[in-house]
Amino acid sequence: MNAFNFSSTPELYFGAGKISILPSAIKKIGTKMLLITGARSFHTSTHGLLLLEQLNHQGIVVEHCTVEKEPTPLMVDTAVRNFSAYEPDVLVAIGGGSVLDAGKAISAMMPLNKSVKDYLEGVGQLPHPGNKIPFIALPTTSGTGSEATKNAVLTEIGPNGFKRSLRHNNFVPDVAIIDPLLTITCPQSVTAASGMDAFTQLLESYLSTAANPITDALAYEGLSNISHSLLKAYHEGNSVEARSNMALASYLSGITLANAGLGLVHGFASSIGGYFDIPHGVICSSMMAAVNTVTVRKLFSEGTNKLAIDKYATIGRLFSAEKNKSDKYYIESLLEVIHTWTNQMHIPALAQFGVRQTDYEKIIGVTDNKNNPVGLSAEEMLEVLDSACSRR
Repeated sequence: MNAFNFSSTPELYFGAGKISILPSAIKKIGTKMLLITGARSFHTSTHGLLLLEQLNHQGIVVEHCTVEKEPTPLMVDTAVRNFSAYEPDVLVAIGGGSVLDAGKAISAMMPLNKSVKDYLEGVGQLPHPGNKIPFIALPTTSGTGSEATKNAVLTEIGPNGFKRSLRHNNFVPDVAIIDPLLTITCPQSVTAASGMDAFTQLLESYLSTAANPITDALAYEGLSNISHSLLKAYHEGNSVEARSNMALASYLSGITLANAGLGLVHGFASSIGGYFDIPHGVICSSMMAAVNTVTVRKLFSEGTNKLAIDKYATIGRLFSAEKNKSDKYYIESLLEVIHTWTNQMHIPALAQFGVRQTDYEKIIGVTDNKNNPVGLSAEEMLEVLDSACSRR
């Protein structure tokens, strides 16, 4: 067994109705709160209106910042500038992965007087000292696992665009409140893209060359939940059981990615996300089938990583009702499940967002191939990208 490290996790409250503990969690820290939400859904939801009443009743002062899209450095800098004078005791982010990442970054940058861009991996040159405003995360989608991670992903889209992380061990949320009821109204398209993102994160971290026994156990549990509940959450959005299983799978995916890393799907998501305005979950969902198909083919052709083949087969058994079949059968069955779910949940091909053959070379040139169970050549990466764009 190789030596490994393991990052801290938040103080976690999980279960239907757990949003009710938020006021008391805030009062443990202070009475001035900066609330980060999406642009519309929070103020029109029953949960949102009730929460604001409870906060007011308990004497908690609330200032509100909204996040309309995946966070950019400019958005983070603007929020820090607009709300620093307020001097909040605590930041609370309620929303999808973009909202949680925005809140995490704002929390980290409020104590400093510089642009977040100066501290981004691969972009800036400054190490963040790790001080932040206390941060509480409440996810309303089941996908990124940002409520469990130490990084905030920021995007700047354009010809020289990037998708990079602001990262420090101290940026793990102080408290994560996961209430599956907050995901009940999640639209089908978001349920699909975020759910496939969690699926991808769990599978990639399970197969990662940096995996360890703890991440393997957590990823396996999360993938078991995915196998039973993703399609049910998509087709039966009001199922509290399915939504709970997916919420747990998402949280576990955050823990495993933080400790085992991710693979080529997320390598592509980082590069494509910097060039094109495509939701992160959609990119991962579109890439997942193609990346795993080519990876499995190369694993079999090289025959040098039996552990990865065994792991693919182990997960294939989770997604198959058949018993006593060969490893190859279960691996092919898993690939077929990924292909079928991608089509059943109407995941769009990347070409629908303007990704063209003329873009392939620049995308591949900046795509990270680390932690994948087998390295893919530029030609194989081109095959993957073309397949994801055209959905062949």
